[in-house]
Amino acid sequence: MSKIKGLHHVTAIATSAKRNLDFYTQVLGLRLVKKTVNFDDPETYHLYFGNEGGEPGTILTFFPWDDVDPGRRGASQATEVAFRVPKGSLEWWLQRLDERQVIYNKPAHRFDERYLVFLDPDGLKLELVEVDEERAAPFAGSEVPGEYAIRGFFGVTLTVNDAADSATLLTGVFGYEKIAQHVNRHRYASTDAVVGNIIDLVELPHEEEGVIAGGSVHHVAFRTESVESQAAIRQQLRDLGYQPTPQIDRDYFMAIYFREPQGILFEIATDPPGFTVDEPIEELGTHLKLPEQYEDDREEIEKSLQVL
Repeated sequence: MSKIKGLHHVTAIATSAKRNLDFYTQVLGLRLVKKTVNFDDPETYHLYFGNEGGEPGTILTFFPWDDVDPGRRGASQATEVAFRVPKGSLEWWLQRLDERQVIYNKPAHRFDERYLVFLDPDGLKLELVEVDEERAAPFAGSEVPGEYAIRGFFGVTLTVNDAADSATLLTGVFGYEKIAQHVNRHRYASTDAVVGNIIDLVELPHEEEGVIAGGSVHHVAFRTESVESQAAIRQQLRDLGYQPTPQIDRDYFMAIYFREPQGILFEIATDPPGFTVDEPIEELGTHLKLPEQYEDDREEIEKSLQVL
């Protein structure tokens, strides 16, 4: 039986770290939950944005590389990241996006929800989806009023040339259920997830493969409750012919990575130990936290990073 509990986090690529920080904290009202570095490239930040406590299912993270080229949306990519907002809040968000000169489309309807599409400063395609249930607390320290604030992920859209094998992975190992379809958009839901429970597969047979660079999603991370359930999922994947990595310690969660059938990079991340393992909740995001292997190089690393 699957132990996947919906989305854990989504990681994307940005350019300017300062511009990225300002947009997600000041415009969208998310909390900077963790300021650390890319574990494989310590001269680059890894910034985590989420809700008050940095709960799984609320976290959008970024690798900001100043010299990265713009990406291009296409097949074999996660092309849209959707957040939950309270019912009736999109008019407030329209005014806010107008004031902040953010590119957006007018609200539309899809399946049973009303949603708003807009772009972040690097062109990452985002959505705000109105929901009745407020399952995740917002960041209380934001300038966005609580009655309009983001409440974690709604879901992610994956664009693929052929949806069949990706759907089999979702409904098999991941335990998702197909709940809706409109033309070429197939909707799957995790019944075990509190937030971030939706994955949409958009099937475009002739779509050119996208380019993952600035403004693109790097990988989609799903959550599981423990290292034991993660190990069991890893074995299931191996039995099906996938090649997941060993379990890797990312300080705030254990992670395994693999590519789903259309080439999109997936991660399975554990809920524990969480983001308060090295900072109390009231100080989340206020210190530069380095993995142990880089602590001796702190002075040099701090000099290489853009001042935020």
